Amino acid sequence: MSELYQRSNSGDDTGSSSDEGEWMDGSNPEEEDDEQETVAVISLCDDRVFPDALSMITYCKEKYGLDFLGIRDRLQLDFHGCVKLINFIRQKVHEGAALPTEITKDDLDDERYLKPVLDDDALILCLDDLPEPKSTAGGAAQTDGAAGSKPDEPPRVDLLLQKNAELQAELEQLTKQFSNYRLAVQQTLDQRWQADEDTGADGARSSAPGGSKEATAEEKPKDDSAYYFESYAHNDIHEVMLKDAVRTDAYRDFIYHNKDLFAGKIVLDIGCGTGILSMFCAKAGAKQVIAVDNSEIINKARENIFNNGLDSVITCIKGKMEEVILPVKQVDIIVSEWMGYALLYEAMLPSVIYARDKYLDPINGLLVPSHASIWVAPVSDQEFITDHIDYWRDVYGFDMKAMQDGIYTDARPLVMPKSTICGTSNCFRFLDLHTIKTEDLYFKADYQVTMQASLLNQDTTHPTGLDGFLLWFDMFFARSRKDESILPTMTADEWLASDSNKKEERVAFTTGPFNTETHWKQVLLLIDEKKKARVEVAAGGEEKKGIKGQITYGAAEGHHRGYDVKVTWSVEEGPENQEQVWKLH
Repeated sequence: MSELYQRSNSGDDTGSSSDEGEWMDGSNPEEEDDEQETVAVISLCDDRVFPDALSMITYCKEKYGLDFLGIRDRLQLDFHGCVKLINFIRQKVHEGAALPTEITKDDLDDERYLKPVLDDDALILCLDDLPEPKSTAGGAAQTDGAAGSKPDEPPRVDLLLQKNAELQAELEQLTKQFSNYRLAVQQTLDQRWQADEDTGADGARSSAPGGSKEATAEEKPKDDSAYYFESYAHNDIHEVMLKDAVRTDAYRDFIYHNKDLFAGKIVLDIGCGTGILSMFCAKAGAKQVIAVDNSEIINKARENIFNNGLDSVITCIKGKMEEVILPVKQVDIIVSEWMGYALLYEAMLPSVIYARDKYLDPINGLLVPSHASIWVAPVSDQEFITDHIDYWRDVYGFDMKAMQDGIYTDARPLVMPKSTICGTSNCFRFLDLHTIKTEDLYFKADYQVTMQASLLNQDTTHPTGLDGFLLWFDMFFARSRKDESILPTMTADEWLASDSNKKEERVAFTTGPFNTETHWKQVLLLIDEKKKARVEVAAGGEEKKGIKGQITYGAAEGHHRGYDVKVTWSVEEGPENQEQVWKLH
């Protein structure tokens, strides 16, 4: 899961060093051009990003007086020593502590400085690209002495050969240290992210970059969320989200219409994707924006931010929110588009809650969005039943009822026409995102709706039957964590219309069937009528039937980003205490 950085190769490199670079990178010469990526070296002293290590080191020396190469040469640091020096400086800067007037080897004695402070620190990977250490005074004297050697001293060529052998031995030692370091970093990342190692065709696992493959007795458990981050690494899903105008316009409008909230503030963007929300915040005047994403899309976000001239404000960090180290101790605003089907699918909200509790200003800090509500309504759609259920009983004259297996057990994300809603809707769960806890995301809640045929905008010459339930959610963007104007019974449209004086600054949207379609759609829970008693109201009239029960969002075994949704329902003057479970995963 670590990023690959381009290693510069001078025209003077020997064939052996080229082979060595290929061995350590695990690449073939033919593939090198395709796999290389631009280096993004983060400054040792602040958040600026540079295209190479030397320009960053020059910048730190000129602006902050930090002479990295001078310290390296003075202390005669080897590769491990340089790694410790980098992490020592980054740790001090992260803690806001002043660096010693003169860094000594005693400062770097702690082995903890071998662990990177920044994940995928490009400076560490570029150490071999830095200028060679300057010769020490002793070394210079030795060379001078060799030049003026007396007849009884070894010839100059012998001294040079001896020096060359010493350098070759040192190079081999550094190469071994570098290989061990890369392996240690990879093993650390594997443990933290439970990443799968590359496997060969015979199922053997590679023990080290370029090393031999050997079978292992126990495979590491697969990270069952790996597919989630991988799914966000490609353009298609981001294009769909960006083109969802309801979604993207809401974030843009709230940020741009409330620039006073963002001006001069530190903002954390969780799950930044392409970087669009981070760039909105930067344009609104944020002092600093930290964009975090565990998907490879972070590399394209970094490019987007650089190409739009916002890299001096926005810092991109790759990793899980629970594992990354932010360059600040506290943020003023957290912005995140974390919502999934039926609001909570994908289980990204726990990461937002974690960041809220660890980094957000507990007094005045703001979450964007700030509140959410989940709604349910009864559905009647005989046309859908005919097209998607009964269809399998006669497919070009063939009975394919086997295709109906499980057809009633899956929750279906789709857009339902408003004409299929055969009753009132009810908000069964309201979330104040500033106070909700992770354990509150699995719950059981009461609901109550009224089924009525006259509410259907379709043919009502036949009795209206309850075919299922429809779920959707509304989102609210409040200017203050103390805003009490958003009531649990309010729809997004009702809140927007409740105060005409705040029409410009208020932002909210719904994913329900009565408004513009969004990429979240709605979620249909289709009732298995073969196992459940049919609930109907008379055609065309004003007959009403109250439906009440409970909706449970339960943990899905083996799918920690999904839910098992259970609905119970009882009807006035009808069958009681019916229930069904649907899989939302």
